[in-house]
Amino acid sequence: MQQQWEYASLEWLWEANSIRCNLPDGREEILSGSYTELVAILNDLGKNRWEVATCVAGANWIFWTLKRSH
Repeated sequence: MQQQWEYASLEWLWEANSIRCNLPDGREEILSGSYTELVAILNDLGKNRWEVATCVAGANWIFWTLKRSH
């Protein structure tokens, strides 16, 4: 059986202290936060089996694509 994946995205604009997470069920969470809050959301996502698939960054922005086995 072929493994199936579902994907989510996580974006952080650190100068704006803005974190956005989009999940496959259509939920979008927009949070205020810096390093501490970012680490907390990454830990929460990890507890739900999400792992980083890719990451890109520019000036004050980081964008992660996350995946987990479905």
